[in-house]
Amino acid sequence: MAKIKDKDDRHIDDIVKRVKADKVQFIHLQFTDLNGHLKGVTIPISKLEAALRDGIWFDGSSIEGFTRIYESDMYLKLDPATYAVIPWTKRNSSQAVVARFMCDVFMPDGSHFEGDPRYILKKQLERAKKLGYTYNVGPELEFFLFRKENDKLLPLPHDNAGYFDQTSDLAMEIRQEMTDALHGFGIDVEALHHEVAIGQHEIDFRYADALTIADQAVTLKFTLKWVAAHHSLHATFMPKPIRGINGSGMHVHQSLFNAQGKNLFFDPKDDYHLSDIAKYFIKGQLDHIKAMNAILNPTINSYKRLVVGYEAPVYIAWGQRNRSALIRIPLYTPGREKSVRAELRCPDPAANPYLAFAIMLAAGLDGIEKKTLPPKPIEENIYDFSVDEAKKRKIDILPQNIMEAMQHLDKNQVIKDALGEFAYEKFKVLKQSEWDDYRLQVTQWEIDQYLEKY
Repeated sequence: MAKIKDKDDRHIDDIVKRVKADKVQFIHLQFTDLNGHLKGVTIPISKLEAALRDGIWFDGSSIEGFTRIYESDMYLKLDPATYAVIPWTKRNSSQAVVARFMCDVFMPDGSHFEGDPRYILKKQLERAKKLGYTYNVGPELEFFLFRKENDKLLPLPHDNAGYFDQTSDLAMEIRQEMTDALHGFGIDVEALHHEVAIGQHEIDFRYADALTIADQAVTLKFTLKWVAAHHSLHATFMPKPIRGINGSGMHVHQSLFNAQGKNLFFDPKDDYHLSDIAKYFIKGQLDHIKAMNAILNPTINSYKRLVVGYEAPVYIAWGQRNRSALIRIPLYTPGREKSVRAELRCPDPAANPYLAFAIMLAAGLDGIEKKTLPPKPIEENIYDFSVDEAKKRKIDILPQNIMEAMQHLDKNQVIKDALGEFAYEKFKVLKQSEWDDYRLQVTQWEIDQYLEKY
């Protein structure tokens, strides 16, 4: 058995004392599979000290994208920095108090599991650190609330409100309850509001380093689904649940800081207040975006959001304040140098945040290494361009389905290297299986379109 070594046993003792002081009775040990779905195992408080020292063993062959049946033994190592009491378990005196730790996945010999999404992100962050960079991100995860009756999900939006509406917004108090729960996890929420589509919402939290934010994004989904369920609703991060209205995106604001806390994307002399490092970073993402899309928009449904007319970017271009561009540079406010950033607008909330941030960083760093500037920014509304106009301006488009994106990924060594061979091959199998299942379906649209005609 591979023992997890901790140089300071007092550190473990301090954690155990803190957990006991919080009167915790059970602990969820959480991680994600390759698809980004939250997984975990629960232990009683009596097993915490042993778990901190030795890890918790589990069967990896039963987790999507993990190991095969004959090499299934794996163990979880708890990350003490992610400890939090699950807020709603503290409020009910009849319920056990439960806490959680995010975990890293290890193999029996003590090596990191190459398919662990959290480890894949950590490797890219370590690469950036060696170059003197801290990668900060701030994602905006949109979601829908749907009605439930007798525990049966109904495909009906919870309300008919629109962007920033308050008079017809039925979920204002629900979002506030969600925010209160997120605060209990230590997540710094900055804004909460109704989104453009009926039944659609957004809760934004403060930017931080990518690992912290990936953990928080996973926690946000976990929390919002729990709160919604206790209002007989269902919170979904499906990118395009309803035809004819806006889908849900996960716009990601990005910047690189140095060890002294300076924003390396800022240049006071540039027209856009962007440094060369920022422009190289942007060029790297523009160059690799077609392959990145397989990770950033990972489902068949994702590509039903990426169409012209519903505020989702389709064209590969960048600009300032231009919400039709793939990468948008928010307007600079004097005195707020740390807020200068590049917003990537194509990701959706179905993406595994660990993998998404890992490949976004890898693409940006590749751009920095090559030191190539991006093309001129586009400030017109690209949605108004004809196909011929877009071609004339040399503006390319994103892949139109997951298999097209996978074909680009298969040819892109930079993004494949960021994922690692193991994770890439597993992801490829998962997407092919999903596509095969989808293409063999006979949909209601086909019945309506062809049954009587042929």
